[in-house]
This record gives sequence, C-alpha cells and structure tokens, in this order.
Amino acid sequence: MAAEISSIDTLVIGAGQAGVAISEHLSNLGVPHLVLERERIAERWRTGRWDSLVANGPAWHDRFPNMEFEGLDPDAFAAKDQVADYFEAYARRFNAPIRTGVEVTSVERQKGRAGFTIATSDGTIEASRVVVATGPFQRPVIPRIAPQDVELTQLHSADYRNPAQLPAGAVLVVGAGSSGVQIADELQRAGRTVYLSVGAHDRPPRAYRGRDFCWWLGVLGEWDKEIAVPGREHVTIAVSGAYGGQTIDFRRLAQRGMTLVGTTKSFTNGVATFEQDLAANLKRGDENLMSLLDAADDYIERNGVDLPEDPGARLIPPDPACVTHPLAELDLKKADVSTIIWATGYAVDFSWLHVNAFDDNGKPQHQRGVSKEPGVYFLGLPWLSRRASSFIWGVWHDAKHIADHIVTQRKYLAYRDASQRQQDMRATHGANPTDTACDESHAPKAKEVGVN
Repeated sequence: MAAEISSIDTLVIGAGQAGVAISEHLSNLGVPHLVLERERIAERWRTGRWDSLVANGPAWHDRFPNMEFEGLDPDAFAAKDQVADYFEAYARRFNAPIRTGVEVTSVERQKGRAGFTIATSDGTIEASRVVVATGPFQRPVIPRIAPQDVELTQLHSADYRNPAQLPAGAVLVVGAGSSGVQIADELQRAGRTVYLSVGAHDRPPRAYRGRDFCWWLGVLGEWDKEIAVPGREHVTIAVSGAYGGQTIDFRRLAQRGMTLVGTTKSFTNGVATFEQDLAANLKRGDENLMSLLDAADDYIERNGVDLPEDPGARLIPPDPACVTHPLAELDLKKADVSTIIWATGYAVDFSWLHVNAFDDNGKPQHQRGVSKEPGVYFLGLPWLSRRASSFIWGVWHDAKHIADHIVTQRKYLAYRDASQRQQDMRATHGANPTDTACDESHAPKAKEVGVN
C-alpha cells in the first residue's frame, strides 16, 4: 500500500498464519483493517527454522480450509518454504491489506477517546481495535544453566540450519520435543556423535492402523479440548514429518549410536550433569503412546470402522545401555562436545503492548482471544480456545470468532438513538423539527476510520 496510513478501524500486528487468517475473515465481513509485518509474510517459516524442516502434520491437515497445497500429495509433509509460499499465495487470493517491513514498537490506549495509538518504524497509526497476531514463537529461550564457556558453540534451535553450520565435534542437544529430536536425528545421520537430553514428553504415533495421528486426534476430539490437563499445558510432543513421517522412538535412536541422557541439570567447570530421570521419562512417553493406541482401538470397535491391524505399533525395543546405565555427568571436553543446541522452546514478548490486558505475571488475560482490555485481541497463542489454537487449522477457526466479535462491537457503535436519527434527517433532508418520524433506512452508518 503506497499511501500513508494514519488511521484504520482494526490493526493486525503480524502476518504469519494468524495474521493472514484474521485478515481473511475481516475482509469477508467488510471490516477495514491493515496488517503490519516487520519482515515478510510467514517469515518465521523461512528464516526461523532449520533447512530441512517439514510440517509435523500432513498437507491435507496442516492448512486453511479454503485452499490446498498446490502440487503436493495430501499425505506428504510440506517443506518450510512450501508452507511460507502457501500463506503468501493465500493472502494474494483475497488481496490481504498487508504492509511488510514495518515494525510495531508500541501500542497505547488513547486518553479521553476511544482507540489506540500505535507507533511503528514507518510513522504513527490510530486504530479502534488491535489484533495481536504475533504467535507463540517470539523469543527463543536458553536456560540460565547454559555454561559461560567461550570455547563452546551454543545456539538455540531457532538459529540452527544444518550440520555443516557447526564446528567439528560432538553435539549435545538439550530438549527432546519435535525440534530437538529432529535436529539430533539429522546430526546423527550426518555422522555426528550426538548426546540427546530427554525430558518429559508426549510420544504419539506418526500413524496407526492406516491413519495419521492428526486424524486420530481429530476423531477422538483431542484437538477440540478446551481445557488442558493441569500441569501438562506445555508438555513437549515428540513427533516428526521428516523422512516421509515416522514415529519417534528414542530407543531406536540409541540403537543407532545416539547417547540418551536425562534432563540437563547444570554445568560446572566444563562438566554437564543430568537428572537420573531418563528411564522414567521414556516410560511416561511410552504410556502416552499406548493410551492413544488404546483410544484408537476403542474408537474402531465402538464405531465398527474397518481399518487394518497394526501390532507393530505396540512393540517397544529393549532399553539400550545408555538407559539402563545412564550418564550422571559428561565432561564436554573429554567427550569432544564442541556444540550445544538448546531446543528449549520460546517465550512471548509483549513489552511493546502498553495496555491493561495482562495479569501480574505478564500473561495475557482473555476469553477465546478477547482480552480484558476492550478493543485488544490475541490470536495464535497455545490453548487460546482449545488444543488446536496455535496450529494452522486451529488459528483459522479462532480468527473467525475474533472477527465476529469485532463485527458485533462495530454494530453496537453504529447505533443511532432517536434524537440522533432526527438530527441526521434534518441535516440530510431538511426535515421539519417537529416531525418525529425517522426512516431508519436513511440513518447514516457510523463513520469508518479508514485509510487516508
């Protein structure tokens, strides 16, 4: 958009999957809006991921409802650039009003009047409403236990690209969710000696009885669960679409030569120490796997579904030596460990959002994305309304709810009472001041704050 923007009804911050989704719904509902993105559309998919990353769900599932991936088998797993291209193409379909290369630096509620003032790298914008669509992957987190050793290469999984990027030597990967286990697997396949620190995790099957686990979570109602099990809101999920899709099996990785260790506890004088919880963590992961297989079998029997047996899915290999005799510590120099990769997740950063939408711990307070600060909305966060909220297909449905809420608020604000309607009639038609009749079809709509 070449014209200078000074005001808009609804400002959306972020043009990833959440920003594109809400823009589609707002466009369909006729709500004037603008989407600001500090880099490119879906930039995190392009430059915030490693080179070989693919989506963790098949193409038929990890998409918006109104467009399929072009030229991709529905059961295949889209590469990261294909996902980014998908969102760019999707935005073009409805001519999404997106401005790239513009960073939002602060949002503040206006004093004495409705709306917000938004400071950006390209000037100031006023908006009646703000949708925060910056997603959950904002600030990579490296724990405080990270060693202060200049000889070690340390990077977060957000900055890892490929094995050739790393110096020669062994690698310690901390974190065994989807990112950690996929990176560790890739490094081992590249011939690296790998130590993988395995914490608490869920371990669903990639597929079972001819159906992908995404399908199973759907028919079992897991994606639509609105309340997480207390204490398990942020448990990592070890699943992968890499190499055509596979069930993660830590014991098999160990059989191929990877050394599994427990949760990383500390670093002292070049020595890493680990909790003695590896076997327990693997056992809980196995229990999670079996519980889903049991639920799937029950569903098949209850509904008379004809799907093939899959006894191999329940086979658990014997514990390798690194599990039966786990390392308590690792001298990094003696083990030739030159690199630590922290696959330890992300934190949100709303330090630029100066509104009353947070609790005392800085956590957004909202109901299905509608924050306690009127006019501010959150989109794309985990468990925003249900388990699927931070996933591609889930964010699209959450965006529809928020867009509908915005439209409802606009309708209330457009209301004109009897005296206002009479004034409008006089101004427009020169009506007799004593004439109390007012044809509501001639009542003007509320003035839109639009693009200047």
